[in-house]
Amino acid sequence: MNYLKEETFRSKNWLRAVASLPCVECGAENVQAAHRNEGKGMGIKVDDCLTAALCVDHHREIDQGGVLTRAERRERLDAAILKTIVQLARKGLVKVA
Repeated sequence: MNYLKEETFRSKNWLRAVASLPCVECGAENVQAAHRNEGKGMGIKVDDCLTAALCVDHHREIDQGGVLTRAERRERLDAAILKTIVQLARKGLVKVA
């Protein structure tokens, strides 16, 4: 079988746009672009478009927190990524050519 290796999407502009949003969990300012933690390898992050606008506390809670199970953390991060994409679109920070 011939599997094509897809190029990973990298964009500083995307990450800056995500970081310009308030936290999609609590509305706090000074957020981080939190990458999805599934589908990556050791030391390799997923595509930059799979990021959520999260404050430091929510990034830590969802990314590394000991309170939530792995499945719960992934579910919360996936929901936060979708909220982030919606906010990027509503603010006109994502455009379709």
